[in-house]
Amino acid sequence: MKILVLNYEFPPVGGGGGRITEDICRGLAKRGHPIRVQTAYIKGLQKHQKKDGFEVYRSFSFRQRPESCSVLEMIAFIVLNIIPTLKHIRQWQPDIIHAHFALPTGMLALIIHWITQIPYLLTVHLGDIPGGNPDLTDHYFNIVRPLTYPIWEQARLVTAVSEYSKQVAIKSYDVPIHVIPNGIDLDAVQISASCPNQTVRLVFAGRFDTVKNLPFFVGVLESIKDLDWVMTFLGDGPDMGVVKREIEAAGLSAKCQLPGWVDENTVSEVMQRADIFVLPSRYEGLSMAGLKAMAHGLAILGSDVPGIANVVQHGVNGYLCPIGDLDAFENTL
Repeated sequence: MKILVLNYEFPPVGGGGGRITEDICRGLAKRGHPIRVQTAYIKGLQKHQKKDGFEVYRSFSFRQRPESCSVLEMIAFIVLNIIPTLKHIRQWQPDIIHAHFALPTGMLALIIHWITQIPYLLTVHLGDIPGGNPDLTDHYFNIVRPLTYPIWEQARLVTAVSEYSKQVAIKSYDVPIHVIPNGIDLDAVQISASCPNQTVRLVFAGRFDTVKNLPFFVGVLESIKDLDWVMTFLGDGPDMGVVKREIEAAGLSAKCQLPGWVDENTVSEVMQRADIFVLPSRYEGLSMAGLKAMAHGLAILGSDVPGIANVVQHGVNGYLCPIGDLDAFENTL
């Protein structure tokens, strides 16, 4: 089956949604399915790339940064990828489209479906669902929600990456939703056999935005500054400046590293040497970074939210604390 995959972000651009897209493409290609990916181009990337048995096509859409995408850049992705996607339809003739994220990618899939009648499968994550990330997206959904109903209703099938994402979605959309959880290829992960470090190594990996609650966690680190630990914050985003200022104000610059947005190999290398992965998020669909950390044998310290509680057994492979509860996080560490 020829499958055309659409996603507005694809590694090295974007977060967990892009990485799970790549993993699915790799797995389907191994099963013999011809796969093409249509995604956004940013400076420095190849516009056409062959990897792991599938092809990636990147088209200009004004996106500037790998870790963030503005609303205007999302709109540009939809508009500027219509013609490249139609070219795939005409020249390659796929059997089905697999669209990741209801917005913005689902809108592109819907437009292409209206023009060509090619069916599409929609995979939703969390931030693309009304109520999924209220702090970041609900004010936008209040405006565009009426336009989103056809995206869900005309999809041949809708899947969600977690039961929590499904439950949030069915509050807004009356369509059948199947749960297919995110996963990690354990064969691709090297688990360290070393003992825990004498100086405990903590790590976070992901976008620096309000959902991840990183300024709060700097406050947690300040409360245990007398203990023997170091912390690596992998990633970048709107809250980077705030996090840096909080670290400096708390006198933690010598104990915290912020290398910025790094590739997956670097993430794996850091996790390989770490002990604890922290995820103080306010909301999570199903964290790919958290799953990757578990695959590396790290204990998880996370907020007690459904997307994390789905995979962390409290007291077994990690600990869960109430969102934003400084004392609970401090005591647990």
